Amino acid sequence: MSAEQFIASKAAAAVEALYGATPDASAIQVQVTRKEFEGDFTLVTFPLLRLSHAAPDATGEAIGAWLKDNCPEFAAYNVVKGFLNLCLSSVYWSEVFRSIAEDPSYGQLPATGRRIMVEYSSPNTNKPLHLGHIRNNLLGASVSNLLKAAGNEVIMTTLVNDRGVHICKSMYAWQQLFDGATPESTGKKGDHLVGDCYVAYAKMEKEDPSVLDKVHEMLVKWEEGDPQVRALWEMMNGWVFDGFEQTYKALGITFDKVYYEHETYLLGKEIVRRGLEMGVFVQDPDGSVWCDLTADGLDRKLLLRSDGTSVYMTQDLGTAEKRFSEFSLDSHVYVVGDEQNYHFQVLKLILAKLGYSWADQIYHLSYGMVELPEGKMKSREGTVVDADDLIDKMYEEARATSEESGKLEGLSAEEKESLYHMIGLGALKYFILKVDPRKKMLFNPKESIDFNGNTGPFIQYTHARICSILRKAAEAGVPAGFEDVPFSPKEVRLVKILASWPQKVAEAAAQFSPALVANYAYELSKEFNQYYHDTQILKEPDIKVLRARLALIGTLAAVLRHAAGILGIELPERM
Repeated sequence: MSAEQFIASKAAAAVEALYGATPDASAIQVQVTRKEFEGDFTLVTFPLLRLSHAAPDATGEAIGAWLKDNCPEFAAYNVVKGFLNLCLSSVYWSEVFRSIAEDPSYGQLPATGRRIMVEYSSPNTNKPLHLGHIRNNLLGASVSNLLKAAGNEVIMTTLVNDRGVHICKSMYAWQQLFDGATPESTGKKGDHLVGDCYVAYAKMEKEDPSVLDKVHEMLVKWEEGDPQVRALWEMMNGWVFDGFEQTYKALGITFDKVYYEHETYLLGKEIVRRGLEMGVFVQDPDGSVWCDLTADGLDRKLLLRSDGTSVYMTQDLGTAEKRFSEFSLDSHVYVVGDEQNYHFQVLKLILAKLGYSWADQIYHLSYGMVELPEGKMKSREGTVVDADDLIDKMYEEARATSEESGKLEGLSAEEKESLYHMIGLGALKYFILKVDPRKKMLFNPKESIDFNGNTGPFIQYTHARICSILRKAAEAGVPAGFEDVPFSPKEVRLVKILASWPQKVAEAAAQFSPALVANYAYELSKEFNQYYHDTQILKEPDIKVLRARLALIGTLAAVLRHAAGILGIELPERM
């Protein structure tokens, strides 16, 4: 039972006792007390005046006095212009804490019966993953975890854009300029080598725009199944897949299902054919196929080029149909940058025109781009921050900062290495996920690794500190436990934050925003550190109070682990 439900039930009992009438459920209105007033929750008295036959303030005073006199869960009250502000007692919060601590799955919401697919990453096989991909991957994985915590069945998927004109550009450049180079002969990760080909092609096209005709010829040959073009394509894509897998493993990214564009674009072509028969699409004299959306306030959207080759929209139509038919989805979330807002607006509209009932069940989680202090990244100019390089940089930053702190005495070299990776990745993930997905963000590696402030390492250190306290208590033979002792105001504050966790999960899932979870974890960590600074824990002479405090901080650590797990962040026990 939530605090609001508890207060509503007690308020209804007060009204019945005072006025001899049972109020309608709609007449009991409970809300969180505004910050400028003293109290935890506020009862609005105005709907009750027809039963009390008294002024708003008098009604509030009567109900408040009855609750304080008859219910130990209420400590105090005050009335402001007909609003009854209620302060819940330590008795109430102790019971709330007990229910939290006794629930091993606290924060996991009940099953909804809904099946949701989340697509993220979805890279092109013409370049390695970069900082922008990192935000995409971390958002996609975290949103998936969040939706699971909210009680949904989630299918995590990616669509590998492994064919098309961009891939042919890298292939053409490799043929012309790279003299048979391979990852083995160059000592480079395969995705990096192919990325070099893509950058080299951009320079070629700048010097001689006619090379684009050669690329289109290669694309046509690919769609016709030309053996030589297909063999080159398979070889270079193999290099990229190997490289991607290493990066995904380093980031802790996984998928339940992987789709490949070369397997779905033909489904899209079949949908285009059906759309032509239905009159939804039109074919121009040059053979290209379009969907005219001008009557909807948009423009004409190309679906097939004049040479018969497909575009991104073509395969997205096919992939969407395949997924909904395969998995009977209730919803499909695309995690894609905000530069593709128009694309997904058009995709939903075309699917609706084609008669798909699930077109409105598509949701585009549009996130802002990641920029660096020196500006925007550009793949074709080779000015991106490579994901692998960034992961290595975060490791180095974590090692330097940890060694400067001087807090790693007693750890083996192997334990230190593991910790550096854990801190570096935690810093990276938290720094990116704490920002509202819809906002652009500026990434600063050094700022993200700070052990103080709103950072991943601060939360990791908080967890390690709690684990250290619990270890020392266990070594002294003092286990955590429930004791009938009153909570201090600071402990009540911690319980209040813990009590808000399920609602925070629900709110974050509804908004597809891991940022709400990240900032909850920071608030909880910050409140604990203040409590730790002001309160004796291990030195507490009263064994009952000590056991209760150990139980409180142990539960806090468990909720921190749950929150961090949603973000894909590991929390160390020593740090």
